Amino acid sequence: MSQKPPASAGSRLDQLVAETHRNRDARELGYREKSLKLYPWICGRCRREFNRDNLHELTVHHRDHNHDNNPDDGSNWELLCLYCHDNEHQRLLEADQSGSAGTETETETATHQPFAALKALLKK
Repeated sequence: MSQKPPASAGSRLDQLVAETHRNRDARELGYREKSLKLYPWICGRCRREFNRDNLHELTVHHRDHNHDNNPDDGSNWELLCLYCHDNEHQRLLEADQSGSAGTETETETATHQPFAALKALLKK
């Protein structure tokens, strides 16, 4: 049997999560609004143009991946569409997993030969 945490622990966790979300939303509103005033509403990668109807699909990418680094001059920001933003973060994850920081690494080749004995088996 698993023990349930006290009710106060659950509500404290809920409060902490809600506060974290509020803080993140407030922080994002600040730098998002600033970046939309600084830069043209164009994706920095695919050059797709945005207007008020689809502006919600334009995101702010932090070049150094530090969401707390928000200089007023916007030097750490880049406007990217949802797709390019996801692609950028996926590339970073793959580079981290492979142990390379964007450099090509030599991959190991397979040496197992599953059909090596097939000829001998077919002769029987």
